[in-house]
Amino acid sequence: MHALSLLESAMDWSDVRIFLAIAREGSLGAAARAVGQTQPTMGRRLRALEASVGQTLFQRTADGFVLTDEGMAVMDSAERMEEEALAFERALASRESTLSGQLRLAASDWFGSYVLTPVLAEFTRRHPVVTVELLTDSRLYSLARREADLAFRIKPFDEPDVIARRLLRMPYALYMHRDQPRPRKGGHGVRLVTMNAAFGGMPDVAWLKKHMPEASVAFTSNSREVQARMCVQGAGAAVLPTALGDAFAELRRIALGEPPPSRDTWIGYHKDLKRLTRLRSLLELLAERFPGSADKR
Repeated sequence: MHALSLLESAMDWSDVRIFLAIAREGSLGAAARAVGQTQPTMGRRLRALEASVGQTLFQRTADGFVLTDEGMAVMDSAERMEEEALAFERALASRESTLSGQLRLAASDWFGSYVLTPVLAEFTRRHPVVTVELLTDSRLYSLARREADLAFRIKPFDEPDVIARRLLRMPYALYMHRDQPRPRKGGHGVRLVTMNAAFGGMPDVAWLKKHMPEASVAFTSNSREVQARMCVQGAGAAVLPTALGDAFAELRRIALGEPPPSRDTWIGYHKDLKRLTRLRSLLELLAERFPGSADKR
């Protein structure tokens, strides 16, 4: 039997999720976390799936799980099945008219802690039977796959079928511990707390190089909150979002003439969820708290 026919006859939606998770993550452990299963369960499910289709779908290598030719042959069909299943799930969700159920959000760690929590606390008071889940890490969650219902990002959304708007423009400032002396011109003798190499293209990194070329780097991290707390410990100067930096009484702003670049924060959700009542209620509250937000598309 042709590989695609084997797929369609032997795989249901739960099989498709397992297959796609392993193909995308490359390991049983990462795939298990992605679908909320244990690693042993994923191994058993994969063995049962390969037995049912009579094909080896993955090659086990030292670098992880790699699709075989048979696995590659069914990948496109599996992704089409996923699109149809997820579209069906989104359509069902959009018909839910009651203010109950789960609402999953994705944002950076500092933005969730210092900007969103007051809004979400108010939302949960207004709607006590809605369960809000906030995911805070650096990866981009898929709105099409409903890894998140609503995402907050510092870059505009480019995914198809996503409704997006600018929520706010966040100013940034240079911060130092209050007990540290004001830096000299050019930053001579100053130690910096800044973004790590993976985020070296951030506008504030270029700003620091321009305004403090003689400073040296003491500490790097991809977490803004960690940077702020290192600054509180006196490890060095850091460019931080003002909503984060101003939250620490131990820090003070340092003006060097031209301020660091500000950044826009965008919110986005899949168009199929635009009638989801609990999502619309949160969007209305966000519009109340951030009245400058405007529709983008």
